[in-house]
Formats: sequence, structure tokens, C-alpha cells
Amino acid sequence: MILHLIDGTYELFRHYYGPVRSSNGRELLFGAVIGVLGSVLQMIEQGATHLAVATDHVIESFRNELWSGYKTGEGIEPALLSQFEPLEEMLDAMGVVVWPMVDLEADDALASAAFIASQDSRVTKVCIWTPDKDLGQCVSEDRVVQVDRRSTTIRDAQGIKAKFGVSPALIPDYLALVGDRADGYPGIAGIGPKGAARLLASYGPIEDFPSHVLGEHRDRALLFKTLATLRTDARLFRDVEELRWRGPTDKFSGCCERLMAPQLLARAGKAAARL
Repeated sequence: MILHLIDGTYELFRHYYGPVRSSNGRELLFGAVIGVLGSVLQMIEQGATHLAVATDHVIESFRNELWSGYKTGEGIEPALLSQFEPLEEMLDAMGVVVWPMVDLEADDALASAAFIASQDSRVTKVCIWTPDKDLGQCVSEDRVVQVDRRSTTIRDAQGIKAKFGVSPALIPDYLALVGDRADGYPGIAGIGPKGAARLLASYGPIEDFPSHVLGEHRDRALLFKTLATLRTDARLFRDVEELRWRGPTDKFSGCCERLMAPQLLARAGKAAARL
């Protein structure tokens, strides 16, 4: 089976800031939610049988305690922020497993789910649907891959190496050195992408760098590596069959009425009829 793991936070942002933004009341309240539900339904219509969505329910995580500049919910438009809970509620009603993360981030949920699924011989491939650079560390050969919907690119281990110049296992080290603007940490001054790749090719992980390479910046680099390293110990499910889509629940009809999106109910019903 193929397991699809979807970054719900990215999808919500993608649809909120997408090219088509209506000004009517429904779109202002639920436009991004409708877009995400439609995207997930499209995956099901195209044959996805096992899937789950992770969201950053509160945006912040334990990493904010480690680095004061780490990303927060500050600056996010209220109209976008208010759509997280409706999205989680309506995905659940549509019969899709959703993980609203609180202490951890959506990326940690995706990493944990990929790790759990990769231990199951029934799973032939895990597709992680997000463009986030840090998820590259979860890629394993061609069995766990990253799908970048934005660039329509599927990256296996070779694809990660081609893009960043390092293997998936060294992505946390790479990000620690070059920084990650989206997550709010700057990396090490004077080290760019090519320089980081050269250092990691020469010495391996930051812990193995000779002391003179980073000097007084070593501790900060290790802190940033901690920020970039995704957790894989979230106990999200025991059996991958828990993630099988079995059709919408009885609540989905009311959700679609609330969204004024009868087309979603019709599509979900049609997809369920094919099960």
C-alpha cells in the first residue's frame, strides 16, 4: 500500500494565499478549508486509500523554549488562523485522520508517521506532501519520498542530495548551518548552501567537525541542529490500517451545509461508493 501524509498547515496557507480569493462571506470564513478538503478529496479520487493530515494546532512548540526567535503565530492573519479548527473538524467529518499538534509541530507528526509506517512491510511507499526543507531528513531511498506540490517534484534520497548537496540524514546539520528563515533561526554567519554542503561532505555531522571549523559558533550550530531535527516518537497510530479512508461520516453533510459546499459532499459520496 502507499501511505500519503499531508502537511495540513502548508495546504491551508497555500489555499488561503492562492490565486483565487473571493470576497464573499463564505470564502472569507472558510475558503482555505474548502480548498484543502477539495485537494484531499482529489487525492482520494485519484486512488489514495491510506492518508492522514497533520496541522500545527497552536503554531508554537517546545522549540520556542529553546530559541526565542523561533516561529510563532504572530503576524498570521486572523482570518487564516481562524480556519485551523474548522479544517481539523471537517477533515475528521470527511473520514480523514487528522493530527492537530500542540506540543509538537505538524512536521514532527509527519516525521513520526513516516517512521512508524516505514517499519511496516505492507507499506510499499510513504509520500510526504510538503515543500518544507526539514522534511527532507525523513526521505529514505525511494520508499519514503517528499512530494513538493508547489514545484510538482517528487524527491527520493537522490533528489534530496541533488537539491541540497547532502544526504537526507544530514539535512538537520545543513539547516543548522545555513538557517531556515521560515522557522526563524539564522544559521551560522558566513556559511552558505555550498559551503555547508562542502563541510558536511568533508567531516560528516556537526558533532564530528574539528573544533576550529566552527569555533565559538559550535554550540549555536548544535542548538540550531536540535531545532531542525524532527521528532519521530509521537505515538499517532499503531496500525497503518487506522489510516484507511472508509468514506465520510454522517457529520459531513452538516459540515458541507455550513461551508455552503454541496459539491464536496457529492464528491465524497461518489468516492465512497467506489470502495
